Amino acid sequence: MVSGITSAPLLNTMLPALGALPFLLQLKRTPRGYGLQILGVLLLLSVSLALKPMGDQQTLLLLGSFSAVLLFGIGQEVSILPLQRHLIVEAGSTMKRLRSGQEIGALVGNLLAALLFPALLQFLPALVLLLPLAIVASRPATRPIAAQEASNASNTPPWDRSCALQGLVMGALFALLALWVRDVDGGRCFDFGMVLASYGLGRALGRWTPRVHRSVPYLLICALLLLSQATVPAWLAVLLFVPIGALAAASDAALVERLTPLGDEPLRWQVLVRSGAVGGLVGSIGLGLICQVLSLSAALPLVSAGFIALAITQPRTAPAQA
Repeated sequence: MVSGITSAPLLNTMLPALGALPFLLQLKRTPRGYGLQILGVLLLLSVSLALKPMGDQQTLLLLGSFSAVLLFGIGQEVSILPLQRHLIVEAGSTMKRLRSGQEIGALVGNLLAALLFPALLQFLPALVLLLPLAIVASRPATRPIAAQEASNASNTPPWDRSCALQGLVMGALFALLALWVRDVDGGRCFDFGMVLASYGLGRALGRWTPRVHRSVPYLLICALLLLSQATVPAWLAVLLFVPIGALAAASDAALVERLTPLGDEPLRWQVLVRSGAVGGLVGSIGLGLICQVLSLSAALPLVSAGFIALAITQPRTAPAQA
């Protein structure tokens, strides 16, 4: 939606940056923060309804879009860890099942975003899908979970440098993809949605990725990314993001495995998400500035160099876990 309002690279890369901003804040963690996610989607629906009547008011439309993304990010940061612990302890789920469900949900969401037009039709399914978990978020926690939430309510998860570095490069990658689609095809949502859907399918299949050294996924992602931007058919460029997604999932799993001393699995995943999001904020804004000052052609070599740097900085032992 923002890509349709403005073509400015910096403004387009502000969206992932705003989504990562809540990770920098000292926020009290509570399942009831989930309501802010619903409020964010409602605001997006309002902006999409106002697109045609207020087509000449780009500043107001952009502010509404940015505010909605920020609200959604705050709600997610506040509620995700308590809700994960609730589902594991009280619903008998596992972190592996929750992650699989999240990857499949992201895949379905990206497919819907690619196939449904206009923005109003894209955000309505998101609102419907958010509502069932709102019932869980509104319930009072049992005593063990409540005690754990109280002890961690104002404590932010630890910071991890390796997760932040990976987030920086991944943030730059997805900022590059959004700008690339905007540049070559006028920002058609279908194209970007299909790229994200292919990436999501790869992440959903990531558990079957062979066990390799932690540097290998980064090198393979770099090679596949360069191949996708070469002279290949458009459908092949999109399909290449399936193995890219699987390799990204493998690198995430390897980082979480290395964080075992920090605590339980939900906390370790939250460390990965928080540190990676902060790195992604820097990466997405940095790439937007580079493209604004120079050109889009300068972005791909920089992102490729970032993946090579990630591979070089990996320890020489301990293979990645799929």
